[in-house]
Amino acid sequence: MILKKYTPQYCATLVELFYNTVHNINRKDYTQIQCNAWATKTVDLEQWNTSFLKQYCIIAEINGIIVGFGDIDKTGYLDKLFVHHNYQHKGIASAICDELEKAVNTKNITVHASITAKGFFEKRNYKIIKQQQVIRNGIFLKNYVMTKTKINPL
Repeated sequence: MILKKYTPQYCATLVELFYNTVHNINRKDYTQIQCNAWATKTVDLEQWNTSFLKQYCIIAEINGIIVGFGDIDKTGYLDKLFVHHNYQHKGIASAICDELEKAVNTKNITVHASITAKGFFEKRNYKIIKQQQVIRNGIFLKNYVMTKTKINPL
């Protein structure tokens, strides 16, 4: 597996990976209506690209296939972490998360974890601060504000 920094040529591929992951993996914890609101078929690629470029975004690739991505901002907010639905449970999310956590010079890392991702983050020593309901396209989705204190901040 190769980890590399995001460049705009990957934007459409990452958005497609996000859509497919939500609709294939997160579907076990959210209704179809919730998944449709969370990951829509019509997206603003320019907006996604701008978001990726503003943050530290890492892409995971295996044999030329983009299998995951994640991004984090300078404050330690881990915004996105998604792994291709056909490449789950292979250490990809852990590798991306390791890189993202090391990349920021903050004491704490915060994430708004989906129901699906909550267990993954708990295994990485993230603690639940609160459960919340967020609105995506008029639909409520439950997630968890979680935080982790880094042992050795940069």
